[in-house]
Amino acid sequence: MASILVLEDEESVNRGIELTLKKEGYTVYGVRTIGEAREILKTKNPELLIFDVNLPDGNSLELIREIREKTAAHIICLTALDQEMDQVIGYEAGADDYVTKPFSLSVLMLKVNAYFKKHVQTAVSCIESGDWSFCPEQLEAKNGDKEVSFTKTEWKMLRLFLDHPKQILSKNQILQQIFDLDGDFVDENTVAVNIRRLREKIEPDAARPEYIRNVRGLGYIWDKECARR
Repeated sequence: MASILVLEDEESVNRGIELTLKKEGYTVYGVRTIGEAREILKTKNPELLIFDVNLPDGNSLELIREIREKTAAHIICLTALDQEMDQVIGYEAGADDYVTKPFSLSVLMLKVNAYFKKHVQTAVSCIESGDWSFCPEQLEAKNGDKEVSFTKTEWKMLRLFLDHPKQILSKNQILQQIFDLDGDFVDENTVAVNIRRLREKIEPDAARPEYIRNVRGLGYIWDKECARR
């Protein structure tokens, strides 16, 4: 069963989350400080992280930034701060989702179960497409023998395309799946800009794309077969 790290300094909240997750069959590591979380992460690699933002020994956003550089683990932030800017800062640090206190444990469980149902149960180690080999869970990619690095947003976009090869994805679909933000806060050129950056890394000739092609008036398509292994 999947493992989850819970970083929450309020003992009753921490215990409640831990017991609820364990009843669902998850392996849970419950800690109350950033220092304890760091110790767990030295030896464990949980697939999902539930982090309070404000803790006795600091703010967890810096830890989230560090984690995001090393792993694609899903990160849910717990916070009593409900201001929009606080959530934007969290997303920029690398958080994937937010739950604002006070919250219902049933709502948190819905988010946790939905994530594992969508991502983990169908996960594969690597995907080969054209001259590329992608290992999303390890954040590793190779073009032939050459290793290439991608940003968090680029990996999200790659995973969306690789999960739907030969399928047209509209701009709105990409915005909703990748950026998870209200359209009012996303520039209309966001998708085009990120597609261009991704092409510059992936395509043999970015001006004549072979992998990510435009479908005029409809969106974009990953135009290579994908083999999972």
